Amino acid sequence: MTGVRLEKLVKRYGDVQVVHGIDLAIEEKEFVVLVGPSGCGKSTTLRMIAGLEEISDGRVSIGERLVNEVAPKDRDVAMVFQNYALYPHLDVAENIAFGLRIRRVPKDEITRSVSEVAGILGLTDYLERKPADLSGGQRQRVAMGRAIVRHPAVFLFDEPLSNLDAQLRTQMRAEIKRLHARLGVTSVYVTHDQVEAMTLADRIVVMSGGRIEQVGTPMELFMNPVNLFVAGFIGSPPMNQVKATIVAGADGPEAALGDTARIPLPAAEGLHAAVGQRVVVGIRPEDVLLDGGGERGSVPIELDLVEPLGSEALVHGRVGGEPFVIKTDTYGDISHLNEIARFHVDSARVKVFDEASGMALHSPGGAVDKARRRA
Repeated sequence: MTGVRLEKLVKRYGDVQVVHGIDLAIEEKEFVVLVGPSGCGKSTTLRMIAGLEEISDGRVSIGERLVNEVAPKDRDVAMVFQNYALYPHLDVAENIAFGLRIRRVPKDEITRSVSEVAGILGLTDYLERKPADLSGGQRQRVAMGRAIVRHPAVFLFDEPLSNLDAQLRTQMRAEIKRLHARLGVTSVYVTHDQVEAMTLADRIVVMSGGRIEQVGTPMELFMNPVNLFVAGFIGSPPMNQVKATIVAGADGPEAALGDTARIPLPAAEGLHAAVGQRVVVGIRPEDVLLDGGGERGSVPIELDLVEPLGSEALVHGRVGGEPFVIKTDTYGDISHLNEIARFHVDSARVKVFDEASGMALHSPGGAVDKARRRA
């Protein structure tokens, strides 16, 4: 088992630089997810690890070996692509075994390996079928089997679930997570879906514009985003962001949302010294309280619509002129949600970001600082 290390990794296409000096250490047996919007450089980074893209500058090491000039076939990695890339004229067993055959692995060993992998992935009953006779989820499992059978040092996944419907994506996420727990192989996974990132990763690498914004565990990123980009990307629905000014309150700093309301802010030393500063207040939709809290910190909301989701509902409105979403339990009835006019929020759950730079102004528990150091 081996880890992967990226040092000052750069990719240019002519005069255009798309990856800007990435530093990242992926530990042995770790499952790391690169996530970000389209065009952020995550797939390009993965392809440089695989050797499918030439490295413009910097270093890629797999284990203790520098692989910048090593051919893809000699890097001991296996890649699973968005399109399954199966051979339509070969059956499942032949597709899984293809990589072993071209390496001239003995026939008995191929048969044993294919049988073992098929058992792991639940494909034993489908070994004689052609790809056209399989569902999308089964085809993706065959593609994964072709990677697993090689026993590589590193698995590379390039948006492998993008072509599946919602139900199959959920099922395959669980299967990939079980598979990683069973095999314990270092894995790097690329996706634009933050739900996939949250559910699969040991650590998430959030990328934007060819740079790393933050690295941390799913809950570190969810609870303590380092900037407004991460706050708006991680979470479903994403964190609400409302412009405000820090003012001195009777019991500590508060965020003034125009003339309409004030929100008590966390008791962080940096915020006491920031009175008068323009900020963006971040509030998770799940952290909004519809009952209790008294008048202090009561925030008016202009209700727009209620989106029922069964046991939960999303309440859409505007606060301080900004879009605002509340996520709440329905308890089987949404009629009372159409009457919401005000809400409360626990000050300890409020995040504060500088409006100009977008950077977090405080980090409860040091989680943001820790994530910065890891990146």
